[in-house]
Amino acid sequence: MANEKVTSIEVAKKAGVSQSAVSRVFTPGASVSPKMAEKVLKAAEELGYRPNVLARSLITGRSRIIGLVVAYLDNQFYPDALEKLSNALQAHGYHILVFMVSNDDDGIDKVMGELLDYQVDGIITASVAMSNALTSRCAAAGVPVVLFNRGQDDVRLNQVTSDNFEGGRKIAAFLAAGGHKKIAHIAGWSGSSTGRDREAGFRAGLREVGLELSVCIDGMYKRDIAAQAARDIFSAKDRPDAVFVGNDHMAFAVMDVLRFELKLDVPGDVSVVGYDDVPLAAWPAYDLTTLRQPSNRMVEATVSTLLGWIEEGSQDVQKIKIDGPLMIRGSARLPEGWPDERL
Repeated sequence: MANEKVTSIEVAKKAGVSQSAVSRVFTPGASVSPKMAEKVLKAAEELGYRPNVLARSLITGRSRIIGLVVAYLDNQFYPDALEKLSNALQAHGYHILVFMVSNDDDGIDKVMGELLDYQVDGIITASVAMSNALTSRCAAAGVPVVLFNRGQDDVRLNQVTSDNFEGGRKIAAFLAAGGHKKIAHIAGWSGSSTGRDREAGFRAGLREVGLELSVCIDGMYKRDIAAQAARDIFSAKDRPDAVFVGNDHMAFAVMDVLRFELKLDVPGDVSVVGYDDVPLAAWPAYDLTTLRQPSNRMVEATVSTLLGWIEEGSQDVQKIKIDGPLMIRGSARLPEGWPDERL
């Protein structure tokens, strides 16, 4: 019948090789001569053969699929990072299965259960926390997990983040050097390690120069909440003259409120600094000074850590923090003597 699937046995017969040779040709990383590969691929193309990846996974115990769990994509940092993760994993012969999830235990548990049912070789979570029960379940199933851009105290979990504390401290030093005395912070979500660590580093950096935060509001990493926080903070007569916003996604909303609703000049009236350095930050419309998350190095470390567990077996748990530079542009007052490093 026309809809019957071509088997590897038929390919082997047409190519004049063994069935195991066909299997090796379609197994990433397997040893096979160029001449053998050419014969098999030519026969497969003529017959319209495609290997059954799921069937092979039952034999090898490896699906070569990585589960990628992400809480939201409205922040520009994540689509860019997920593309880099996908490209890096594909370069190693792996494919990704993406699941969106709400940041609550029920949603995460449901998605993780589905991922384990797909027999994934490993899991990367992007800004998603793991419960103790879920961590134990993955460990019992032999599925390694790496947290990307999120930290947890659990000693069983690998994680890769930027150095959020040091980033916050750098921003505090920069704003203080610019002569700012009344400084606000629209923080990232207090339920996330990234939000807490950036705020802690920012507060520590201010204390180092004898300053304290004027006001701090949890922006929840959401544009509408950050925009309302900007209205509440900067509508007062005795308003702050600088604000560190917990990520660029919120900082853009804050800048729009300051400039178009409150008619304030940025940076003449208020200096604004963000965190992430997403592509939009460099656009002339925002020209945002921001702390760059080194996404290329974060992706490289995440993939290296995960594949180390998958391909080399159990190893030491990695808690990796990668320092990033402050990208100085036009949204914040330039301290005297600082180089103008606008991009």
